[in-house]
Amino acid sequence: MIDAIAALWSPLAPTPLLWIVVTVGAFLLAKRLNKACNKAALANPVLIAILLTASVVLATGQSYSVYFAGAQFVNFLLGPATVALAVPLARNFRYIKSSFVGLGLALAVGSVVSICSGIALVGALGGSRAVALSMAPKNVTTPIAIAVSQQIGGVPALTAALAIVGGILSASIGRHLLTVLRIQDHRTHGFVAGVVGSGVAAAEVSSLGGLAAAFAALGIALNGVVTALATPPLAALWH
Repeated sequence: MIDAIAALWSPLAPTPLLWIVVTVGAFLLAKRLNKACNKAALANPVLIAILLTASVVLATGQSYSVYFAGAQFVNFLLGPATVALAVPLARNFRYIKSSFVGLGLALAVGSVVSICSGIALVGALGGSRAVALSMAPKNVTTPIAIAVSQQIGGVPALTAALAIVGGILSASIGRHLLTVLRIQDHRTHGFVAGVVGSGVAAAEVSSLGGLAAAFAALGIALNGVVTALATPPLAALWH
């Protein structure tokens, strides 16, 4: 069956932008499935799109390098998409200013705990130093996580995977958990999404409105800065 699919796929493989079409098509289908499931937490469109795209890559016998070469423009858009969150941030700056001290304390504690817990968990399970260092910057947006991982001696590809998985998990269960805890403030939802889940969760929480998107952008930006500064010295303490 797989050989037959690969044979049918071969004439299409050299087509420019093929993998972009596959990736975007998978996401659009995932959005429809998410809507059909009443936007259930586990039916996260990013997760479904990843599974659909991976299934196509495997079924056609293509390597990841071939896929990435065709769809790398989507990866390039990660940067502009993150920067675009500055728009709601600027529009709601007056709300952010009034909460800055409390947010700063929460961010500092959350960032340091995230870095140290990742390293400690791998160490407790007997993992290698490279894996532990790859875990350290997992809670920041993917481009920053990759850069930090390279700097401290981690495995950038593993860090990217951990950052994406963490973002998906946060987007899937973060808002539900805060709702169970009776936390309705959109500022809290946004900031938690930005700090814990980075871009994926921030995109999810943006549906709550501009205020949530602004605090998500703030969480992403500040957590990226704190993690980039704090991870190298903390990682140097682990041998």
